[in-house]
Amino acid sequence: MDLRKLVLLHSNDMHGDFFDEEQQDKMVGGLSLLSGYIRKARENFENTFYVISGDMLQGSIIDSEFKGISTIDLVNMLQPDVASIGNHDADYGVGHLLFLERCAKFPIINANLYINPTMTRLFKPYYMLEQNGIRILFIGIITEEVIKQGGGDPLLGTFINVKDASKEIEKICNAYNHVDVDLTVLLTHIGFEKDVELAKTLDPKLGVDIIIGGHSHTFLEEPREVNNILITQAGVGTDFIGRFDITIDMDNNCVHDYKWELVPIDDSHCERDLFLEDILNKYKAKTDEKYTQILTRFKHVLYHEDRYRETALGNLFADICLKQFGVDIFLFGSGSIRKDQMGEIVTFANFIECLPFPDNVYAITIKGSTLKKMLINYWKKFGNRETHEFYQYSRGLHCAFDLDTKELVNITFNELPIPDEEKFVIGLQSYQMDNVEVNFGLSKEELSKLRPIRTISTDVTQAIYEYFINHRLIESSVEGRILMYKDRYEEDKWKDEN
Repeated sequence: MDLRKLVLLHSNDMHGDFFDEEQQDKMVGGLSLLSGYIRKARENFENTFYVISGDMLQGSIIDSEFKGISTIDLVNMLQPDVASIGNHDADYGVGHLLFLERCAKFPIINANLYINPTMTRLFKPYYMLEQNGIRILFIGIITEEVIKQGGGDPLLGTFINVKDASKEIEKICNAYNHVDVDLTVLLTHIGFEKDVELAKTLDPKLGVDIIIGGHSHTFLEEPREVNNILITQAGVGTDFIGRFDITIDMDNNCVHDYKWELVPIDDSHCERDLFLEDILNKYKAKTDEKYTQILTRFKHVLYHEDRYRETALGNLFADICLKQFGVDIFLFGSGSIRKDQMGEIVTFANFIECLPFPDNVYAITIKGSTLKKMLINYWKKFGNRETHEFYQYSRGLHCAFDLDTKELVNITFNELPIPDEEKFVIGLQSYQMDNVEVNFGLSKEELSKLRPIRTISTDVTQAIYEYFINHRLIESSVEGRILMYKDRYEEDKWKDEN
């Protein structure tokens, strides 16, 4: 039996996590230490490869200021063997995405991203890597749902769902089955649960061995094996890197055995890449002067530690939008908050990194009966995992959701039941407005019966910025606006407290 060994390192959703930070007496994460680990791994074993599964861009003021050019410049120094596209990699538009691809000194692949309406592919769909007689086929995959979540360019299109993406993978695998491919790896950016769904649809005869995913920021203790395909992901940022130590059966073109681990990146075992660090600091120096302006001060640090829970920072943004836009209720997109904390001192850099998306704001006028229908439909979808969206509620709206029965059991506004005939003006950001039917089960036509949907702002961040520079010692907390419980005792407790 001809057995060969290789090491496959992987990252995803790096999101501008460029600098190391002190944690428990260690310096953790950052591109310098990450580069040091990758370089050491390559020095220790020749057949070592490094791949990235989407979303290199966004999350850093350096990325925003240079529109991703700085990120590609820095990632070039990591020398990835191949990378795939994530939804936020398209945030600066189609033309700029293609420009960034030209700046990259590594192949960027995607099998199902194309230009409407010509169906012209933007990228090469696959990359065949060969080293020391080992051939690895990489295929890049994203879906329409993920592109929409990033507020992608309307000129971009993808195959609509996982089933169609599966067919595209089948075409590529079949087109190259005459080549002696030893390992087939999908670099996806569709979320872990969708990766599992995708693996179930793939014919084992296609020979897909591994799915390295992104988008859901999933941390794993070990890969999930589905349909004889290993599925993994490396969380988010640069604090960790995924590592496969694989033995390939060259006779049967499959994984003979493997070891996988999520390796922490810290200065206890990772050497710094001083050359990369020097270039990173030069980018930082150019942004520091512009972005060190202090906007405001909070009474204490506010957290957004879990996008699928009510958070103090989420409540703050929802309440600011409520005041600034004069609506009755504001449903603030939890996923548009890109940092897990802010304050006490808030600089312009902190602000842009936390709220990088200049979304439009829309107002819809509906009856109380329609509002309740929207919320009931949403929570049903949330409970059944049919949506990745979550909303932070402005002051006055309260919901209680039973995690066991997956039912919304209590809705109040200003501590009272919502009257069916009373009119409410609801504020939504552009992504949430674009997906009202997906997330709330109601079409835009249904929501326009009382009054046409209106654009009330072209940039939600400008309103929050204006509030910040005019207020000091800002405070917010988790109040129980959203309660998710598993027994009736918690519901009764919530009713007593509210």
